[in-house]
Amino acid sequence: MKLWDKGTPIDDVMESFTVGNDREIDVRLARWDVVGSIAHAEMLGHVGLITNEERLALTNELGLLLESIDANGFVIDDDVEDVHSQVEKILTQRLGDTGKKIHTGRSRNDQVLVDLKLFLRHELRTLRAATRDVALLFLDLAEQYQNILLPGYTHYQIAMPSSFGLWFAGYAEALIEDMRVLDMAIDAANVNPLGSAAGYGTRLPLDRELTTRALNFDRVHVTSTFAQMSRGRTEKLAALAIAQCASTVGRFAADVVHYASQNFGFITLPDALTTGSSIMPHKKNPDVFEVLRARCNRLQSLSVEIGAVLGNLPSGYHRDLQFIKDRIVPAIDEFALILRVLQHVAPQIQPIDGILNNPMYQHLFSVDRVDEFVKNGMPFRDAYRQVAQEIKEGAVMSAPQANVNDAQAALGSIGNVGIGELRKRVSSF
Repeated sequence: MKLWDKGTPIDDVMESFTVGNDREIDVRLARWDVVGSIAHAEMLGHVGLITNEERLALTNELGLLLESIDANGFVIDDDVEDVHSQVEKILTQRLGDTGKKIHTGRSRNDQVLVDLKLFLRHELRTLRAATRDVALLFLDLAEQYQNILLPGYTHYQIAMPSSFGLWFAGYAEALIEDMRVLDMAIDAANVNPLGSAAGYGTRLPLDRELTTRALNFDRVHVTSTFAQMSRGRTEKLAALAIAQCASTVGRFAADVVHYASQNFGFITLPDALTTGSSIMPHKKNPDVFEVLRARCNRLQSLSVEIGAVLGNLPSGYHRDLQFIKDRIVPAIDEFALILRVLQHVAPQIQPIDGILNNPMYQHLFSVDRVDEFVKNGMPFRDAYRQVAQEIKEGAVMSAPQANVNDAQAALGSIGNVGIGELRKRVSSF
C-alpha cells in the first residue's frame, strides 16, 4: 500500500534502493504517528471537516492502536511503505471510508515532521535526565574523594596540585553545561509543524493552534515553508547536543585510560572491568573506557554527516532527507547506552591515595610557596623569581596542609571545590 500509488507498476530495484531501511526506523516512530493523528482527528472534527461521529470513531480506534503499540509494539506489513501508510491502512480496514479521512489536510511530509519532533523531544528529554543523573553521580564521587590529592598537568608536564574531588566535579559541571545544549535541541523539537502539509500549507481551515496545544508544543511553525526546512535542521541540532555531551564523556574516559596506566598509576580498576591479553599474562586493559571513548568520538561525526546531506538542498522536501532519520535514531540509542554504562562503571573507579609522595612531584607546590610570600606582602613577580631560584638550587616544595581543606581558597580550587554550588545548579534544572 502506497499513499501515492496511481496504479502504475514500480520498478523493484528502484523501490528497494529508495526505501532503504526506512520501514525499520519507522517502527520507532509509530506511537508518535498515532499521537499526532489523534490530535489531527480532533482538530478536523473541531473545524467541521469531519463529523463528530467520525471524529469519535477515529480517535477511539487510534487510542486502541496506541495502547496496542505500547503493549505489543508495531508491525509494518511487507506490502506497506511506511508507518503513515500502515496507520491509515489499519484505520481504513476498521472504519472504511471514515478511516480514509484521516489524511485530510495532511501530507506525509508534515506527518513525518511531527513524528520526528515528538520523538526527538521525548528522547532528548530522556537523555537530559540521564545526563543529569551522571552529573549527580560525579558530584557524589567528588564529595567522596575530595581530600585525595591528584597531580595536575599542563602540556603533559607536572603543573599544580589537584584532587579527585576537583576532577570529578569538573566533569559534573561540564555535563551540567551540556544540559543547556540539550535544552537548545529540545526547544528546536518543541515546535508544531502539523498543518504545513507538503511544505506549502493548505487552503482547508485547519486550526494549527489547536493541534499545538493538543500535542503540548511550545509554539507553531508559522510558515509552512520553514516547517519543511526544519526537517534535518532539528535533527542536526539534536546531533550537536548529543555530540557535545559525548565529547565530555569521551574526555572523561580518556582520563581514566591514562590514569589507570602504570605510567600514571592514579587509579585502579576492578578485575571485572578489565580484559587480558592472549600473549601477555600480566595485562589488565581498560577496554570498557576505551570503547566508551571510541563510541563518543564516533558520535562527533553525526552533525557533520547531517550537514553534508542538507548542504546542497534547496527549500522544499527532497527524498535525501530520509537518510537523516536512519542516523539520528541509532545515535540516540547509542548515547543512551553510553550513559547507562557510565553510570555502572564510574563508581567502580578507585582513586589511589598518597600519589604526591612520589619524589617526581616535589615541585608541584611551587605556586603555593609563591602565594605564601605574596600573603606576607612580597610583590608577586619578586616571589615568583625567588621560588624559581630556590628550585634551581634544589629546594623541595612541601605540601601545605591547608591545600586539602581551605575555606579561604578561591572557589573551584582543591580547598574549595564548590560541590554545594554545583548541586544548587543541578537542582535548578
